[in-house]
Amino acid sequence: MRQRNASRATRRAREFEAFVAGAAGRLLHAATLLTAEAPDDNPRARRLLTLSLARTYACWDRLRGEDPYDRARQYLATRFARGTWHRYGGLGRCRPHPASPLAPLTPRERLILVLRFFEGVGEEQTAALLGLSAERVRAISHRATTTLVNRSRNPAPAMPATKAVPS
Repeated sequence: MRQRNASRATRRAREFEAFVAGAAGRLLHAATLLTAEAPDDNPRARRLLTLSLARTYACWDRLRGEDPYDRARQYLATRFARGTWHRYGGLGRCRPHPASPLAPLTPRERLILVLRFFEGVGEEQTAALLGLSAERVRAISHRATTTLVNRSRNPAPAMPATKAVPS
């Protein structure tokens, strides 16, 4: 009996290690986008990833055919949303790193854009995960996308005038 439990624990650990080897990089990138930290200096994103993977490992045996990546992503998103709300008194008071591509967005906008466009989660699934209506998710997604597009359309700095070279 003891040997069977040890064998089961070893197999569980190997399966989870294989999952982490394949999914941790993408989950860390998603967490870095959520927290709007610099890619090389992202302690909040790493903490989110660690908590998400720990939660996934804790329920590993109960997954029963569910996608562990989906479960880890769900926990990452809900943990980010709750942590941002409680820590900053609201989803709009997070200080993103200026180098982050999603820096001009609020945490809720970042969360919806990351889930919808980076992770490819459907509108209805995102709405269900966040407890919002699909219309609200669509509106927030549209507003965030518009913000990013308008940011990229800012006029480029003027080029210094050059003298024409006679040919």
